[in-house]
Amino acid sequence: MPSHSPVVAGLLSALMLAMALHSLPTASSAPAETNYDESLVGPFVLPDVLAGPDEVPASSEVAWENTSRPHQFKLLEKYVYGRKLPPVPVAVRGEVERAEVDLGSTKGVRLQAKLRLGTAADAPTTSVLLYLPKTKKKVPVFLKLNFRGNQAETEDPGVWLPTGWVPADTRIKGIVDNRATAASRGGLQRRFPVAPMLGRGYGMATAYCGDFFPDRPDGRPQSVLASLDRPVTGDLPKDEPGAIGAWAWGLSRILDWLVTLPEVDGSKVIVVGHSRLGKTALWAGACDERFAMVVSNDSGCGGAALSRRNFGETLTVITERFPHWFCPMLTEYAGREIELPCDQHALLAMAAPRPLYVASAEEDRWADPRGWRDDWLSHPQRQP
Repeated sequence: MPSHSPVVAGLLSALMLAMALHSLPTASSAPAETNYDESLVGPFVLPDVLAGPDEVPASSEVAWENTSRPHQFKLLEKYVYGRKLPPVPVAVRGEVERAEVDLGSTKGVRLQAKLRLGTAADAPTTSVLLYLPKTKKKVPVFLKLNFRGNQAETEDPGVWLPTGWVPADTRIKGIVDNRATAASRGGLQRRFPVAPMLGRGYGMATAYCGDFFPDRPDGRPQSVLASLDRPVTGDLPKDEPGAIGAWAWGLSRILDWLVTLPEVDGSKVIVVGHSRLGKTALWAGACDERFAMVVSNDSGCGGAALSRRNFGETLTVITERFPHWFCPMLTEYAGREIELPCDQHALLAMAAPRPLYVASAEEDRWADPRGWRDDWLSHPQRQP
């Protein structure tokens, strides 16, 4: 990574704090039974994240990579996120649009490409927005999915509008009848600090999560899962992936394209996400070890927060409100989290030995920042 990485880490910290403060749940939005009292957190024992299928903990990096990591990954597939989806050929539909852009404090190049995900004529597509600094060197790239379309991430008038369904959002203008209009440009641009990052030698890439799975409980038939011959209606297999699995798969398909670009250092693509897309970034990093670093912000329950801690959002709440995010098996452990064969410390461990950056706002009690920070980081398995 470039020598100024600490500066970029500071920028990420400030950015993620702003994200968190913008999305903190209000007291009225949290269920009445939500526990915010540490004295009421029950006792629990974390499963041994180093254990392999024979329950013998790994004692070396080789044992972790060859035995324990695959076993822990399978547990996360079976009980939380569903089976990892297979790759498909990725091709650019039409031409890659390139344009020089003036971002005020810096100049760069904007690339936009519509990627076809698969070989069928009706294969799903996603529109990727990529900004690169003007340099002759290959550059590292931060890659993230977004919530409301690429145009909401920047005021750049040349960025394409999404053509599909977009969730309503009272925080930004321009989402009309679940369609993005030009008035939504830049509504969430503080989450995508293009100019400062380009100025420090990094590229910035994003795509709309709804291209892979519309974020609503009935979004499965319109998702990429149908193109992958996965069931989208009726009773689903217990380990059938949901939206997070589809979104993580989408990040890997974008990576397939990024590594082909001569301007991009394919060995230094960093996956980033906030909230539900923070959960997605963590799972994408677990599924695809090509990502050089994994960054999540306020990923909370089903992300960095331990499920066994009855504090803030719980599996009962999240699986009732967002049943489409996870595999069906997870719902069976709502209210009986201590019986789960795995927990979220295993998800964080999947990043090893790559760098992992987890940000959790101190005041976002809904996401239980203390749970992963104190209970997991102080666990003996994490000691040197």
